[in-house]
Amino acid sequence: MLNENILVPQRLGIPLYFRLSYVYSLTDPSSFCQSRKEAEMRVSTSHLQQLTIFTTVLTGGGIGTMYYLQQKRFSESDYHRLALQKLEDCPLAMESLGAPPLKVHNIHLSDRHNRVDPHTSQIKIPVTGSKNGGYLFTSSVRDPDTKRWSLKQAVLRLREGQIIDLLNPPSPAATLRTEDSQGLDTGHWH
Repeated sequence: MLNENILVPQRLGIPLYFRLSYVYSLTDPSSFCQSRKEAEMRVSTSHLQQLTIFTTVLTGGGIGTMYYLQQKRFSESDYHRLALQKLEDCPLAMESLGAPPLKVHNIHLSDRHNRVDPHTSQIKIPVTGSKNGGYLFTSSVRDPDTKRWSLKQAVLRLREGQIIDLLNPPSPAATLRTEDSQGLDTGHWH
């Protein structure tokens, strides 16, 4: 059936398994292709671990980069900048926070109340000072002609529930009012 003169090294110290598979592959080429593909597809566990670690690091880095870029986009936007300027211009709000220093935290991207589209924005900016903290609720509209943003609402809500309307700030002698006594539209924000 098989000729002994076929190119099979009989006495060169090659294990019998390899000699037989070589001889068998000469008689049945389809089985040789399958066994060769199986041999090529075998990957060591350490290579799989390295691939998993590399993929995890790459994915985590990509997600971190996207998060950073999204936060940067929010912080550099006109509607964000205008709201913070209003906060910094209100002495009562800054005093209530214990600012300066004023710390502006990242916006919660998963908060369903943060909405921005080409014509309107509604964001909740976490802020803290040395004495207190809270959220700066802002609502802005964009003029379609000039493409400029303008604040429609800017309200600082402190942790204790006190709120300060930054567009119509109370006089310094007035006391802070609670959300129940003030008719501002922040009830649906939380």
